[in-house]
Amino acid sequence: MSTVSITADIKVLWPKGHSSYSPGSPEELALISIELLVKTMGTQGAQTFIAQVLERYQHEHKATQATEKE
Repeated sequence: MSTVSITADIKVLWPKGHSSYSPGSPEELALISIELLVKTMGTQGAQTFIAQVLERYQHEHKATQATEKE
């Protein structure tokens, strides 16, 4: 597993204010992204979208696991 560093300044404007985020890792970026999805699409919409993304990479992950076991 590799170490990844992220430098980002995310500003989100909402009708009732704004939010600012500065993720430093892929995990933090993912959490921020999920939070923004839920706020804009609702829980069900965000779950559907995330399921579609995970499905797209499902086969790639299985191939990586099979290679690592060999």
